[in-house]
This record gives sequence, structure tokens and C-alpha cells, in this order.
Amino acid sequence: MEWKTTDGSYENTQYAQFDTFFKGLFEKERFLDIIKNFICFNVDGQNTFKILAGYHQYFAVKKAVESTRRATWTDGKGGVFWHTQGSGKSLSMVFYAHDLQETLESPTIVVITDRNDLHDQLYGQLARCRDFLRQTPVQATCRKLSDEYKERLRRGEAPKHIEIGLKDWLKDRQANGIIFTTMQKFEESGEPLSERRNIIVMADEAHRGHYGLTEKVVARQKDNGEIEAKTVAGTARIIRDSLPNATYIGFTGTPISSKDRSTREVFGDYIDIYDMTQAVEDGATRPVYYESRVIHLKLDENTLRLIDTEYDIMAQNTDPYVIEKSKKELGRMEAILGAEQTVNSLVDDILDHYKNYRANILTGKAMIVAYSRPIAMKIYQRILELRPAWTEKVAVVMTQGNNDPEEWQKIIGNKARKDELARKFKDNGSPLKIAIVVDMWLTGFDVPSLATMYVYKSMSGHNLMQAIARVNRVFQDKEGGLVVDYVGIAAALKQAMSDYTARDRKNYGDTDVSKAAYPKFLEKLSICRDFFHGYDYRTFLSGDDFEKAKAISGGVNFILGKSVAEHDLPENKRTQNVYIKEALLLRQALTLCGSLVDESTRFEAAFFDAVRTMLVRLQSSGMGKKFTLPEVNERINELLKHSIKSEGVINLFSDVRSKFSLFDPKFLEEVANMKEKNLAVELLKKLIAEQVSIYRRMNLVKSEKFSEIIQSAMNRYLNGMLTNEEVIEELPKLSKDIAAANAEGEALGLNAEELAFYDALTKPQAVKDFHEHEELIAITKELTDLLRKNRTIDWQKKESARAGMRKLVKRLLKRHKYPLDGMDDAVRTVIDQCEMWTDHAEFDSI
Repeated sequence: MEWKTTDGSYENTQYAQFDTFFKGLFEKERFLDIIKNFICFNVDGQNTFKILAGYHQYFAVKKAVESTRRATWTDGKGGVFWHTQGSGKSLSMVFYAHDLQETLESPTIVVITDRNDLHDQLYGQLARCRDFLRQTPVQATCRKLSDEYKERLRRGEAPKHIEIGLKDWLKDRQANGIIFTTMQKFEESGEPLSERRNIIVMADEAHRGHYGLTEKVVARQKDNGEIEAKTVAGTARIIRDSLPNATYIGFTGTPISSKDRSTREVFGDYIDIYDMTQAVEDGATRPVYYESRVIHLKLDENTLRLIDTEYDIMAQNTDPYVIEKSKKELGRMEAILGAEQTVNSLVDDILDHYKNYRANILTGKAMIVAYSRPIAMKIYQRILELRPAWTEKVAVVMTQGNNDPEEWQKIIGNKARKDELARKFKDNGSPLKIAIVVDMWLTGFDVPSLATMYVYKSMSGHNLMQAIARVNRVFQDKEGGLVVDYVGIAAALKQAMSDYTARDRKNYGDTDVSKAAYPKFLEKLSICRDFFHGYDYRTFLSGDDFEKAKAISGGVNFILGKSVAEHDLPENKRTQNVYIKEALLLRQALTLCGSLVDESTRFEAAFFDAVRTMLVRLQSSGMGKKFTLPEVNERINELLKHSIKSEGVINLFSDVRSKFSLFDPKFLEEVANMKEKNLAVELLKKLIAEQVSIYRRMNLVKSEKFSEIIQSAMNRYLNGMLTNEEVIEELPKLSKDIAAANAEGEALGLNAEELAFYDALTKPQAVKDFHEHEELIAITKELTDLLRKNRTIDWQKKESARAGMRKLVKRLLKRHKYPLDGMDDAVRTVIDQCEMWTDHAEFDSI
């Protein structure tokens, strides 16, 4: 991520500027602070990742620490830290906890979550950074240790399960320490846990459940007609009473509702806001798009109104009478959405949509959010009825109930089973592609390649925004996440967006693919069509696989032909490069709105993308890599499978089945006979350049000579002095020269390494006038032996060692009366050749 600000403001940060980066990152005190406090190591199993804070994390954490410091001696309200989902909030909490230790002289940190799965995920993040935090976080298992447990510890008995009591843990320390707890542990008693002032409470998802600083009196009429009154304390009041002198800071990935006064009363105002628009501009997240498939379930108007009613109920979920009403409505919803016919329609449509439009997007990971646990099981069972071979491809992830049927228990499994499923779902190469969830994995669970979420559950507000953010993570060339809606969440999405920033509402207030991605797709489709004005690619749309292959290679040739005439233009202005950019945007848009595009148009888009892929492969430097036909064919076939139904396999060069060999006469003949001469030139140029690059490691002198020949030929070609046919004749001659050079050493009695030094020594023109042929060969062999005996492991890195190596070479050459006017050049070339070999781990063979 670029560094886009010098002071932590988010104004004018759409584009990164060098002076902003330089001033923002390298201001002396800030740079030292970043090195000391904002680089951490995340140890995850066998892997360790070095993490540098992004600019938004750095400045927000500094603001948060300062706000917390002020709050410790004022009202205890540290503020609210709102960074949109997926932008690294958990890591920001790590940096915040670390920076607090020095600023506030080692406070005790209590981290509060409201869900066990989120609790474990956030704890895991801080635990993986324990070396950076210089302390290991712990998890409270209970509010207070029992007298029996304490007595067993006193007697020295080893307990079966280690218990950590929140009250006991806080009592046993006066500073330091990080402890995780859930809100429920505060509700178990009204007694204070600690009255210390140096306690900082970090509340994750601050908007959720931290309500009520004042008590309420709730009245209800019993069945016998009597009025019953009960005083109820809000969760925020209970927590404040438990830690009366602590300072409170809230972290959230979604904004606080404008109607939510309680959260502000508990935590104070926003410290820092990093919204969706900024996160997408920075590349920290991807946008989320929406596709409605409600019509495919054939839900009637009454059902849709019932769903709308439930959204309204959820929006007022703090009042007891609303909860009672909700229970009745939920029963009706369960009956309707769980009906066999409805579930069957749902699964049929999901499977069709997934197979045709999503299975081949990135890694094919998708999530189905079910209305309830029973409905989740029905969806799972129906999928396996239709796809019995998918036992490893689909799984149910949800909590286990004591009264669950036995067959459910086998499917859901225990905690170890869920952990294993989480590992597999995060593994891009695992066969597990579809996870059916209810509540689990909808917050704090990150799978970057996850691109599709099928929603069959009414959600609203921050719950909805957190759920759909599962598909907004950055991964490769992912254009965005797609939420496929089966219960009409469009209105709830718009309502949830009302609390976001004005630019978020403008940019993401309506992300329906039919209004966002589809128009973009049509725009890019039109642009790509314009690029091929004058080229007939209709055989790709209607022909067999051989004709498709010829249409692709012809299309590549057509675009290259345009670029040849533009060699005076900057790289980014040439047709080839502009086309690659536009065709990529076309493909990315198609990944989001494929279900709205007819088959014929998808065929056309597949053609444009296949041409783009071939151009990119030709354009890449490919240092040391062989250009393989199977690789190209496989990639293009994969592209076509995404967009069209092709029964055969496309071979761009049907007679060549293995690697392109630069020295294979059959291959050179096939290229020379290609009708697509522009493509033939590009192929030859690339292949020979790659071979010269490989040869450079072996022989620096000859590779420079070959590079000059290639460049000269291409310059004459671009300037119109050589035709396609002439350059095609000239380049293969060079391949024969390279082959001849490989055999030259054998004729001289030198191996490849010795030949390289021989060429280095004979590079100056006058050398052969001073020395006989046999004498030069003897010098070469002695030089090679000298280098073998006197090399050091890091000689190519240390100037002192390099100087010593130069002295040894000069001394040897002087002893053999090597001409002085060529000695400096020879020594420099010898040292360069040694470096080249060492860099490629080939010096050991000397």
C-alpha cells in the first residue's frame, strides 16, 4: 500500500505522490517510530510474516493512543476507532496495544468481545504477535475462580483444565498483561472486578451489545392480569460498574448508527474514520457487488412482506416486546423458507449459478448463508443428493446443539472438526470450495480468495455489512466480491449504508451488478470490439476448436501489427498495452455480471481475453523460464471454460506438443510458415531474448554480442528497413550462432565455465597479437583454478573482497605479460562474469 498522507488526514489521497510518501514516511522522528513500534512479526504455525503498518493504521493508532491518554485523566472515554472491514483492524489493535505500553507506562489491557468465534480469532491475532507485544495474551475462562479450584491449586493438585478467573487475574497484578474476555462474564455478578485506573478496555465491534449506561424499568402483564416490573441494567452499565475507573475505547468495522446514542455515551466520538471508499482506493479492500436472484425462488408478495417485517424487528432488537413478537414471526419464516420445495428451488439455482458463473472465479470459494441451522442442513443434504461426489467440496459450519439429531453431529463435528474446516477453506488448493454457514464465519473470518456469498438469511445494519465484507478481501486480480441475494436484502443494504460516509453512500449505495458491473462490462466490450475493427473473428464464435485457435493467433497478430507501427509512442500508449489493460477490465467486469450476459456475448468476451493472455505471455520477460506450449494452451483453455462451453482442447500450434525449442528445426519451420507474421516475429524475438538471458549466466561476452545483434535487427524492423519475412529469416540465423557458440568450447578443449573466461580474456582486440592460441588457453585454465581456490562466500558483496580478487587476477595476467592496454577491461569482465555465475548459484561448478 502506498503512503498517502503526511499528517493522517484522508483528503486528496486518491493517488499516491512521491513527495507525500517521502515526507510522510521519512520524517526523522516518525521514521524511527515506525521502525520501533510499527513493524511486527506474525508467527502463524510454520510461517512467519513481517508486517509493516499502513499509513492509515499508523496515524489512526497515534490518534487513538493520544485520545486514550487524555481519557485516563478525564472521563474515561477513549473514543471509537472505525476502520472498515478488511482494512486491517485487528493488526491496528496489535499496534495500539504495543504503543500503549510505553505511552501509558505498561497499563493492563482487557479485550472484550461478544462472540466466542470472534473472541478466538482476535485472541489468535494478538497471540501470534506476542513477541512484538512482549507479553503473551491470556483468555479468561470464568469471571472468578471457584473456592474448590483454588483449594486444589493450594494443595498442588494438577487440574484437568487450566482455569483463568478474570477477577483473580486482575487482582494478582498492578500493571502489564493482556486478557481476553466475553461480555457475558461481566453479567454474572455485580461486584467490581478491579478499581485500578491503569486498565484500558478495548471493546471489539463496539457498536454491538455495548448498550445502556442507565437502568431501565421494564413492565409486562402476566397471564393473570397482574403487572410485573423489573429493573434491567444495560450491558454498558454492568461493564462500567465492574471496572469503574478503567478507560474505554471501541473498535469497529462498521459505523455507529446515527440513532445509537448509547455507544457514543460509552466510548465517546470517533477517533479516526477509514471508510470503504478510501480502503478500495488504497487497494486494502475490494468493492462488494450485489445480484438479486429472489425471482428464481418464486417467493410470493406475502413472504417478501414478511421478510421486510423481520428486518424492521431486527432494527429494534433491544425491546423485550419486540423480541416476543420476533419469535412468532421467526416461526413463520422458518416454515416458509425451510419448505422442501423452496429449499430445492434455492439449491437448484445456486448450483446452476455457481457452476456457470462462479466455480472458475479465482479459487472457486463460495459461502452460503442459511436462515437457520435446520435449513442449513437441508441445503447441505439437497446439494449432496444432486452432487453425491461433492462430499469434500461442501461442508456445514455451525454451532452444535445438545438436542441435535445424531446424523447432524457427525456432519457438524466438534471444535477440532471446525478448526480443520477453517484451515481447509483458507487453503486455496484444498477441495473444500463451498461453506454453508448460519452465524459462524460471518465476522472476523478472512479468506482472501472468497469471491461469492449466497445469502438466504435476512440480516440488517452492521450484521449485514460485516457478513458481506467476507468477500471484500484483496486477492490477485479480484475485481470485487459478489453477494447473491435470495431474500431481498437490497433495501436493508441501502438502509445500512445510511450511516456510512457521504462518499461511501455515493460510491457503494447501489452496487447492484445490473447497474454497476454490467454497464461497465458493456462499455469495455465496445472498446475491445473497436480494437478489432477490420479483423473478422466470427470463426471463434461459431467454429470448432481448431478454428477458435486460429482466430486467437490471428487476433494476436492483428494487435501486434498495430503496435509495430507505433514504436515511437510511449509504451503505455501503444495499442498492444492499451488493449491488454482494457481487456483485463472487461474480464473483471464479466466475473461479476456473468449471469446477466448471454452466451454469444460471453463467447466474444472469451476471445478478447484469450488474445490478452497470449499478448501478456509474449510480453513477459520470462527470465530463465522456458516458453511452453502446454502452459499457454492450458491457460487459454481455462479462460474459455470460464466463459464458454467448449468440449475440445484448443492448441494454438496444433503440430507442436511439447516445449518450444529454439534449436528445433521443425519448430523454426512452423514459425516461419505461420500466416500471422507479426506473431511469428514476437515469438522469435522473445524466445531468442530468453535464450540469450540464460546464456548470459554462462558467457557474458558472447551474450552481449548476441543482444546487440537482436537489438539491431529489431531496430531495422521497427524502422521499416526489414520486412516481417526478412526479420523471420534473420532471427533464426542467430539461434544457429548460439548453438555454434555452445560447441566452440569443446573444440578448444574448454568446458563452458573456462570458455567464458577465455572470451573475457580475448575480448580486447590486441590480445591475440601478443599471445599464441595455446598460451591463451593455458592462461584461461590457470585463471579458472585461481578463482576456484581464492573465492570467498560474500566476495561479490564486499568491496574489500572484490578488490582482493581484482589484485589476484591482475597479478596473474602481469606474470603472463598480458598487454596493459587491455588488462583493465579484461579484469572487469572476469569479475562481472564471476558475479553473474555466483548470483545464479553456478560458480560452485567451477
